[in-house]
Amino acid sequence: MLDHVPVTSSNLVSVGYDSEEMMLEVAFKSGSIYRYSNVPMNVHVALMVAESKGKFFHQHIRKAYQFERLK
Repeated sequence: MLDHVPVTSSNLVSVGYDSEEMMLEVAFKSGSIYRYSNVPMNVHVALMVAESKGKFFHQHIRKAYQFERLK
């Protein structure tokens, strides 16, 4: 698992990102953790500065990138 940074969100707990591998991990309040592949750095940055991280995630990441459930 990547190093995660806590985020303020009603749905998300933390986000991890590996710029070399372009991997984004998202931990949810439900306890689930998902890893998304080929996520550009600018998308990760936009997520981290978004006013609503959950809304940004659902609109720009959730169905746009291949993923696997880690937990």
